Amino acid sequence: MNLCEQCGYHLKMSSSDRIELSIDPGTWEPMDEDMVSLDPIEFHSEEEPYKNRIDSYQRKTGLTEAIQTGIGQLDGINVAIAVMDFQFMGGSMGSVVGERITRLIEYATKEFLPLIIVCASGGARMLEGSLSLMQMAKISSALYDYQSNKKLFYVPILTSPTTGGVTASFGMLGDIIIAEPNAYIAFAGKRVIEQTLNKTVPDGSQAAEYLFQKGLFDLIVTRNPLKSVLSELFQLHIFFPLNQN
Repeated sequence: MNLCEQCGYHLKMSSSDRIELSIDPGTWEPMDEDMVSLDPIEFHSEEEPYKNRIDSYQRKTGLTEAIQTGIGQLDGINVAIAVMDFQFMGGSMGSVVGERITRLIEYATKEFLPLIIVCASGGARMLEGSLSLMQMAKISSALYDYQSNKKLFYVPILTSPTTGGVTASFGMLGDIIIAEPNAYIAFAGKRVIEQTLNKTVPDGSQAAEYLFQKGLFDLIVTRNPLKSVLSELFQLHIFFPLNQN
């Protein structure tokens, strides 16, 4: 579970490890794995072309993008789940990440499935310009139909770090919002705020425990009981295991 044996500190996890932790064995069915990023604005970089950077991260992580989406079972309950991966370009949200999430939400809406999105991101992917920012509105619109029109149940899980456009959109739109202990959660980072406003940001003011006290989300849950907590929440919202009599 990538926990420190001495102090219980939550270390970073890959998206594949999180799926293995959350989804019942043998039930994971990925979606849109073949959807990959291009270079929609022909981003110019003297260091490394955007397309080459994508190729490099694909080889490094074994993933095609900074998110995995799919369906599976959680304690026998059918769920739709998206898991961001910070190891792939800092979990940044480009057009493909946004499209994968949107398609998953639309599928969950059609099939009346509970929805989980595990957030781990530095925010929008600036190498795709305004197209990356458009994903915030697109995903939020799909969630509106899912939550407000179909009255279905969405749980975002905020891990460290959750920042930028992810925090400013689907990260904070859950019916129940869960954070991991000590997770770094913010819109703008400490350094950016201090340089922009010329004010000191207090230490710990962007940590999960401080933000929980301010009412930013509903629960702080460690990894050990997370699956059972999600299962209870889904059953409270009338989603039951398929094998239940």
